[in-house]
Amino acid sequence: MNENRSDLAIDFMDNAIYRMEESLRMIAKSTAILTEEELWKKPNDASNSIGTIVIHLKGNITQYILSGLGAKEDLRQRDLEFSVSYNYSAKELNQQLRKLLDEVKIVLHDLNANELTKTYYVQGFKLSGLGIILHVVEHLSYHTGQIAFWIKVMKNKDLGFYEGLDLNTKNEN
Repeated sequence: MNENRSDLAIDFMDNAIYRMEESLRMIAKSTAILTEEELWKKPNDASNSIGTIVIHLKGNITQYILSGLGAKEDLRQRDLEFSVSYNYSAKELNQQLRKLLDEVKIVLHDLNANELTKTYYVQGFKLSGLGIILHVVEHLSYHTGQIAFWIKVMKNKDLGFYEGLDLNTKNEN
């Protein structure tokens, strides 16, 4: 971990990673109940399959974090994420996401205070390092919700993301 960061920056990074981990947990839990056909089924012509959404997430996270913040070459071909037919299983896609998040954590833990506030140009957008991290967390969460919704429609089933937790617990001051 980079020691050249404030407690606030460390807390922000820890919470961003926690949120990304949560999304990956939800994606893995929900896709585990799909058949291969369901994984690649599109709800309609204007929408993407769950498998395609995961491929898209991998491209986005790689471009923004590994390339944008990690300074790796930007090799993303975004249009291919939506146009190519893939033959991955849900297990393979989830393993790829897990491996990617492990790489993301290394990049995030190595960032210093200047890199968090520095300006980057990613996918045509001008963002700070913090802005890039916020984008990735929000984008991942957004698509996690899409995945969960589409699976609930297909399966008519609660996905049990918070089984065993009492979500009616009141806040403590």
